[in-house]
Amino acid sequence: MKPVFPTIYSTLSPAALATLVSEKYGIKNTQCKLLVRGVGDTYLVESPGHRFILRIYRSTHRGLPQVQAETTLLLALQQAHVSVSYPIADLSGQYIQQLNAAEGLRPAVLFSYAPGQPASILTDGQLISLGHEMARFHNVSASIRLNGERWNFDLSSMFFQPLITLKQAFADNPEDYAWLQQAAQKAANRLTQMDTAAFSSGYCHFDFLAKNFHFDGDKITFFDFDFLGHGWLVNDVMTFWQHLCLDVHFGRMDQATADKAYAVFIKAYRDCRPISDRELAAVPYLSLGFWLFYGAFHTTHDQFYAFVQPAHLKLRAGLIRRLMEKYWDNEMTTV
Repeated sequence: MKPVFPTIYSTLSPAALATLVSEKYGIKNTQCKLLVRGVGDTYLVESPGHRFILRIYRSTHRGLPQVQAETTLLLALQQAHVSVSYPIADLSGQYIQQLNAAEGLRPAVLFSYAPGQPASILTDGQLISLGHEMARFHNVSASIRLNGERWNFDLSSMFFQPLITLKQAFADNPEDYAWLQQAAQKAANRLTQMDTAAFSSGYCHFDFLAKNFHFDGDKITFFDFDFLGHGWLVNDVMTFWQHLCLDVHFGRMDQATADKAYAVFIKAYRDCRPISDRELAAVPYLSLGFWLFYGAFHTTHDQFYAFVQPAHLKLRAGLIRRLMEKYWDNEMTTV
């Protein structure tokens, strides 16, 4: 038999995965369909009357210990009745499968399906649900300790290490790279002037954009904890704030509507967990770390190579610059 040619990334057969799910989980008459490639490939698994999500992680991005940490947190959230898509145990009680793909072992987890649909413009009821559930998630994530395999969100990982990673991508655009360097230093200086030692810390989702939670009416379900890491919990507030900023920038809502939505969300969050005005004042400065962190990630993943090409980087840097210049001089906690 000829050896398999070395492979860095394979696409697993949906039909074979449907058989695996039937055998391992006792779910009969299953069908499986690839939905999207990413840090983990996402498949929709359906059987009569039931839906599930199967994630096949890329071993180059998420090893077994990191997936174990993710499942541990999600099971703790499920036990605390936080509304999340949670791991499902197989017939032997295991939550993680190890699939021997062409490139080597890949962790796989079957998740409950998040009912409903994404909503880009949220109603007051949905904003209240988001605030309540994010705060309840933080109540758990601030008190649990995982196995140390998840990264920290700090000034180095959010600002300065990403700039090192992105330097080559900006080789033909030194002007924008210099601006990002200066902006990162300004944000870091502003944050170090705050009493960040008093900020609440725990495990952050770090990607609370509208694509990562579904609404069934006003009931919300969180999913996609790929970038779970430890840091200031206000980072999660920041990612939703950034979503509202983009809505304003692209004309999907006006500034007054965004400010009202943010106020409703923050009040709902504070109904379940305190967050200080000082933490909220950090949000605009932390938002640069969101852009830089994910920009650096894009250089590591073939699906996102288009995002680090010179023309796209020029557009993205311009967007970041406009957002920062608009909101950094405003010390209010509104959007």
